[in-house]
Amino acid sequence: MPLTNVQIRPGFNKQVTQTGAEGQWTDGDFVRFRYGLPEKIGGWEQILLNTVVGAAREQFIWADLDGRRYAAIGTNKVLVIYYEGAFYDITPLDTALTGCTFDTVNTSATVTVNKPAHTLEPGDLFTFTSVTPPSGAGYVASDFTTNTFQVVTVPDSDSFTITMASAAGTTVNGSGSATVNPYVKPGTLGFTYGFGWGTGLWGGGQQVFGTLNGALLDDTAGTGGTGTSVTLSSTTGFPSSGTIKVGAEFISYTGTTSTDLTGITRAAAGTRSAHASGSGVEYYTAWGEASLSQTLTIDPASWSLDNFGEKLIATIKNGESFEWNPINSNPSALSTRATVISNAPTASVMSLVSDRDRHLVMLGTETTIGTASTQDKMFIRFSDQENISDYTPTSVNTAGTFRLDSGTKIVGAVKGKDYTFILTDNAAYVMQFVGPPFTFSVRQVGSNCGAIGQHSMKFVNGAVYWMGESGGFFVFDGTVKALPCPVEDFVFTTKGDGLGVNYQNGESVYVGLNHLYEEITWFYPKSGSDYIDRCVTYNYQDQTWTTGSLARTTWADANLYDVPYATEFDSTAVPTFPTIQGVTNINGAFKYYAHEVGVDQVDTTGAKTAIPAFIQSGDFDLGIEGDGQIFMSMRRFVPDFKVLTGDAQVTINLRDYPSTAAASSPLGPFTINSSTDKVDTRARSRFASLKIANTSTEQSWRYGTFRADVQPDGMRG
Repeated sequence: MPLTNVQIRPGFNKQVTQTGAEGQWTDGDFVRFRYGLPEKIGGWEQILLNTVVGAAREQFIWADLDGRRYAAIGTNKVLVIYYEGAFYDITPLDTALTGCTFDTVNTSATVTVNKPAHTLEPGDLFTFTSVTPPSGAGYVASDFTTNTFQVVTVPDSDSFTITMASAAGTTVNGSGSATVNPYVKPGTLGFTYGFGWGTGLWGGGQQVFGTLNGALLDDTAGTGGTGTSVTLSSTTGFPSSGTIKVGAEFISYTGTTSTDLTGITRAAAGTRSAHASGSGVEYYTAWGEASLSQTLTIDPASWSLDNFGEKLIATIKNGESFEWNPINSNPSALSTRATVISNAPTASVMSLVSDRDRHLVMLGTETTIGTASTQDKMFIRFSDQENISDYTPTSVNTAGTFRLDSGTKIVGAVKGKDYTFILTDNAAYVMQFVGPPFTFSVRQVGSNCGAIGQHSMKFVNGAVYWMGESGGFFVFDGTVKALPCPVEDFVFTTKGDGLGVNYQNGESVYVGLNHLYEEITWFYPKSGSDYIDRCVTYNYQDQTWTTGSLARTTWADANLYDVPYATEFDSTAVPTFPTIQGVTNINGAFKYYAHEVGVDQVDTTGAKTAIPAFIQSGDFDLGIEGDGQIFMSMRRFVPDFKVLTGDAQVTINLRDYPSTAAASSPLGPFTINSSTDKVDTRARSRFASLKIANTSTEQSWRYGTFRADVQPDGMRG
């Protein structure tokens, strides 16, 4: 019999059944399509040994006037610069706390810092300056001023504890002095619920902090057993019953001992998850009882980063905006922190620079500059031309304001070729520079097309693409339209396999462009996940889609650097940068990678790990007499790899009927290399499907056409 060719179209189709997807690919991981053929994606290597505290939320690469390249990365904890192979901490500092004193305990490394009415929380970062060490404790000033510190516990509103590198030599109370310089707080690690009206400090009440003394597991009891309590370092100050918050999870309790909260109910609000020993615990009292609001939500921390000329502009979501001058303007830049932009709004959803006309635009910002309580998330304010410190409109400048009217909040914005594209939670707008006296024109161009998150939109090749707030993908190329997507149900359905997007954590969705392969990739957290662990990719040239498990929290396209740079978050990692005294893993950390490098995962030691790429086709009947009507006999197949480095594994799965599971004994996997001419088989079924994979390092492939020697084998069932 002559060989039968099975043509399989590029891209995934997950909208139909396995049998309905004849002639199509249905599943895979770590693969892309080039020239219509599937191939394993390129490898990546870790750039630095250091892991940076927190989850990266935004990355921006630019150059100064002398051509020096910088990457700015903002996490939920810090703002850092990557420059010439090293990280530098440029995190802005909050208002200094002066007049602090120390308590020490003989032979203990735990030191209490006394400061009335402080607002620090467990996990907050800060530095010491102007230190007079506690008398007789055995410490010198440099023990405090050399490193960044982490707040370990907060016994009350007038004190907090730290961990020193060595134990104190004596017990003292209220000794020494220091200034505490807190890092600004970008926000929470993940989505969380807030406390409802009447449960905050207003009207009386106290905010109580504690620390887990022992890990909570991801089970009902929290202990892996049958226990019904949460153990703290101390329950002093906690009411006899109520609700606590640990991470993004709320846990109710009905009683207390000296160290335990008893009668617990996990996930009173939020998602039950594991929490490490040392994690911070919060309880709020007011009006006699704490309550939770499942309508009041707090999005994860985020940054917007841009450049005004060579200057970095950084805005914390719903917070302040900062500037940082690179080496060309400031020779000591790498040891200098970002500072607040003078006269700028103090609460904005995001900022961006309108490049051609040189205005700094604040979106979702204050109606009264400097008064954060006036933040209106549909209000836009822009600076005077060429002056990022002047936002008050006058007759002689181009500063101004306007308010959008469709939606409840501005989600994000992205710069197009000659316009700024703005998305609310409901609508799309185009903002264009028109010059005085109006400066900008704004027009609505779409409705019912809101974005899922601030970093879910990307301008490329003359169009803006984004992930929708409640499902679907969209494109603006002069008009707003839905983007056909044959993996849409898989990405947006949260039931079933559980791999659909977690809408609650939609703000953490991050879109990256890889122009080397004409790909736009959305990285997202799957249903029930607090962190990004899935991705979906659109090839805008071939209009094909793939899905996968590559987990990157930010992505910067190859431009100033030859390859893309991306970040990956590890919630269990103990960060190594910046150097934090007393640090635990409650903050997690990110790793930094260069992508499209080699064919494997490579760590900082050069050790390689295989990328487990695979692709799976739908069922096919090999095109002989009817549509699955008769059984087929396959005697051999001929591998057809356009590119094959090392080995690849080919498996043929067999199925007799569309409704039955694939046979428990598939053909293969067969190990294929460059010298494999054919593979003999003895296969009999109505339907077959093809799987190509690799399992080892130094393997790469691009597959062509499946060709097999088949013949009819009757209609017996």
